[in-house]
Amino acid sequence: MESNVLTANVSATQSVLTPEQLLKHWQGHRDLTRRTIEKFPADKLFSYSIGGMRPFSVLAMEVLGIASAGVHGFATNGEWKTMAELLEHTGATNPTTKEELLQLWDIVTEQIDDYWPRIASEDFQRPMKAFGRYEGTVISLLLYFIDNEIHHRGQGFVYLRSLDIEPPFFWDRH
Repeated sequence: MESNVLTANVSATQSVLTPEQLLKHWQGHRDLTRRTIEKFPADKLFSYSIGGMRPFSVLAMEVLGIASAGVHGFATNGEWKTMAELLEHTGATNPTTKEELLQLWDIVTEQIDDYWPRIASEDFQRPMKAFGRYEGTVISLLLYFIDNEIHHRGQGFVYLRSLDIEPPFFWDRH
């Protein structure tokens, strides 16, 4: 019996996205999250909460920590450090103002751009145990990092709307 299903032999070197396209996609999400932080009134960013959810500054710091340590871990074949360890040379501290949070966001963005070229294309399929706990491949873990950011940004959108502030358009990732 013949099947109507098409099959193809795809080598490990072929992909849907190039590493550069994937980085652009991720940085597009990061840019949108940064613009979400910018929309918050300074007096609400660190304190406003709905239904027991954490303030958006705490969510943003989680995203920053995952991105910073994650890209370093991928680039160094599994050397997991904290964001504080990785950024110690910058003088960055735990932010207490919107401006400090945005500055830290920009530092981590530069860090991602710096480490990204150190991840070889073939490494995206490499098994990894992120943060010594979460097993997957580099690509599956990175997609989780992006999904986590989208989830938390969605919480930020809910906060903004409850404050009668229009969030950035979710599709505008430039």
